[in-house]
Amino acid sequence: MDYIHLNDLEFYGFHGALPEETKLGQIFRVTITLACDLKKAGETDNLEETVNYAEVFELCKGIVEGKPYLLIEAVAEKVATSILQEYAEKVSGCRIQLVKPNPPIVGHYASVAVDITRGTL
Repeated sequence: MDYIHLNDLEFYGFHGALPEETKLGQIFRVTITLACDLKKAGETDNLEETVNYAEVFELCKGIVEGKPYLLIEAVAEKVATSILQEYAEKVSGCRIQLVKPNPPIVGHYASVAVDITRGTL
């Protein structure tokens, strides 16, 4: 199996269970791993034979910067489901890591995150 990685995509969204999160918004970082066969793309150097990661970026951006969700779990699930639906012929599975660097939690920590895998990686 081959993989495409989109690392540390950064977006501004309004997800969270606390009122200040949905009013002020915050940065979210997303890393996406796509499981797909890249052999033909490598042999032909043809964009049509691979997954266009610029399109995947825009799909993810539309979700993270779009409709607010209470939970980052729901955001990650929507990203994964949308990728698998949109690229069903080319992507057999995906892994989504969604990081919330600065949630309004009192204490010392680097970030909070969810990491989900859907399909076959």
